[in-house]
Amino acid sequence: MRRPVALRLQAALGTLALAAATGVALAMPEAAAAAGGATGYATQNGGTTGGAGGQTVRATTGTAIHQALCGRADSATPITIEVEGTINHGNTSKVSGDSCDTAADKIELKQISNVTIVGVGGGAVFDQLGIHIRESSNVIIQNVTVRNVKKSGSPTSNGGDAIGMESDVRNVWVDHTTLEASGGESAGYDGLFDMKDNTQYVTLSYSVLRNSGRGGLIGSSESDRSNGYVTFHHNKYENIDSRTPLLRGGISHIYNNHYASLNESGINSRAGAKAKVDNNYFEDSKDVLGTFYTDQAGYWQVGGNVFDNVTWSEPGDDTSPAGPDPRSNTTVSIPYSYTLDDASCVPAMVAATAGANKGLKVSDGGCAPQSPAPTPTDPDPTGPTDPPSGTNLSLGAGADGSSKASGTSYGNVRDGDPATYWSPAGTTGSVSVKWPSPNTVAKVRIKEAAGSEGAIRSYRLVDHGTGRILATGSGAGPVGFPAVSLTKITLEITGASGTPRVAEFETYAG
Repeated sequence: MRRPVALRLQAALGTLALAAATGVALAMPEAAAAAGGATGYATQNGGTTGGAGGQTVRATTGTAIHQALCGRADSATPITIEVEGTINHGNTSKVSGDSCDTAADKIELKQISNVTIVGVGGGAVFDQLGIHIRESSNVIIQNVTVRNVKKSGSPTSNGGDAIGMESDVRNVWVDHTTLEASGGESAGYDGLFDMKDNTQYVTLSYSVLRNSGRGGLIGSSESDRSNGYVTFHHNKYENIDSRTPLLRGGISHIYNNHYASLNESGINSRAGAKAKVDNNYFEDSKDVLGTFYTDQAGYWQVGGNVFDNVTWSEPGDDTSPAGPDPRSNTTVSIPYSYTLDDASCVPAMVAATAGANKGLKVSDGGCAPQSPAPTPTDPDPTGPTDPPSGTNLSLGAGADGSSKASGTSYGNVRDGDPATYWSPAGTTGSVSVKWPSPNTVAKVRIKEAAGSEGAIRSYRLVDHGTGRILATGSGAGPVGFPAVSLTKITLEITGASGTPRVAEFETYAG
């Protein structure tokens, strides 16, 4: 007989407590947003690119994430938000603006589009704080951990869902994440990955979902059948009671996942849902596929799966397991290309690739994990260069940015006056110089205001129109790069000691 979720967690939680008490920390690799591009159904309906082509900002609080969303020109302006550190209720406030609609008790992606949230550096942990996607499209969430989100008790967030999508959501790619709870509904938790009320074209890939009563659902009730076209691949479901996932209507593609310790039921296809279930590895689990807890049947097409120590219930009025000899009862056509790993290697493959802070490794379709290729537009850090000469193109140009501290102005970086300056509303942020028509730029000189010299520890220069990184560096001074024609160039400060003060952001043709 299997133990309740809370009891099964004691050993794991004890290990975590010991690690915390002894100060043990894991080194975590830097991640590049959306390495390799979206997969599965997220590639359909126009594709999922997130914030590609927009500015990149760094956030270490939930408030800063909301500020980045609210600081855009409009709700569709592309943006990549690099997150590092622990995001929780204490550092997540509501921010208002024309390009956002946020809330204090969750990370709110509401009525927006073209956004990437990616964990970087030492890792990003959303602690007891869920990510809510509502009436939004073209969103990427990558390389983050979301844990212990509650719908009851204290504190509560996002209806108890780690990641929840609802109300006309389109094209979401969630990749290399770790979604976890510390028990089931009786302990205050709900689903780890939920979709409802017309959510379509979603992919969950290379992620770990564990220690929860409910893995996730597609459709909030038997009548909510407007959801679908969802892909689940190379994920690890571990110590989950049910819903891995629960499907109500729609079409899903479920391949190369590793399921271990599904305690009550697994893939629950019901209310007319159709699932293509390919080359998965199920072990030490019960009723891993079928229609459960309803008399409204669902359907499946199966092939290449491994069932290792799986037990099956007897059929009943509201129980229709696919096993003990699972066979297809429908066919499902998949519109995108994909390559299957053999099910026998799935546990090892998923262990090497799935979850946050695993280096964004992926499968090559031949049972060998692959590291993502370096982003070709990322140059080596640029060293010192000769002072620029000629006309400072920034004089009289326009300016904007991600945020500004009280009393500062974006325009202060292109006014020729070193006594005025711009500061972000924090230690990181971005400021841009822009023109109504293209200019050729090959050199930039950054000047820090008197008294703040050396505050800028790391930055990069970005062609705002293409997203191409032109140069990276630290400190102030001149920097050169191959000449490029552009209408907007962005200085992204990604690290600083204290609050940086940029007096001038000069641009030159040569």
